[in-house]
Amino acid sequence: AAIALATPAAAQEAPQLVEAFTITAELGEVLDVGETVRGPRRIIPITGGQVEGEGLNGTVRPGAWDWQIDRPDGCTDLEADYFIETNDGALINVVNRATICRDEEGNMLPVFTRPAFEPPLGEYQWLGQGMFVGQLGPAVGHDGPAVRITIYRVE
Repeated sequence: AAIALATPAAAQEAPQLVEAFTITAELGEVLDVGETVRGPRRIIPITGGQVEGEGLNGTVRPGAWDWQIDRPDGCTDLEADYFIETNDGALINVVNRATICRDEEGNMLPVFTRPAFEPPLGEYQWLGQGMFVGQLGPAVGHDGPAVRITIYRVE
């Protein structure tokens, strides 16, 4: 069955990205799992961090992991699974996936993530009702190893 849209596709505007918040995830020592049937695997502990933005502030709970696997084409797939605890005590599960690739000279290409949020009902349920894109990079100036993910809402 076809889905009827209120506006014909040709008349719809292209989606826009609106900055929502930033996640700084602090990282522990890399655990090299070794060769698997899918390729070399490593796990990076997520040991804490901060979340800052309009409508969402809190911390990244320790005890989570970033699972990475190297592909035969030279890229790396990652899947990070962690919890944000908001300043008012709500827990939000985040599963963030990305593919990291390098150009022919070995320089890392821009990394965009596909975060999915599982918030509680109520004030933060907008996270589970929208589409989001993240931009991943190093957390420059942070004490210790960390990454910064700027999260954009697709509107």
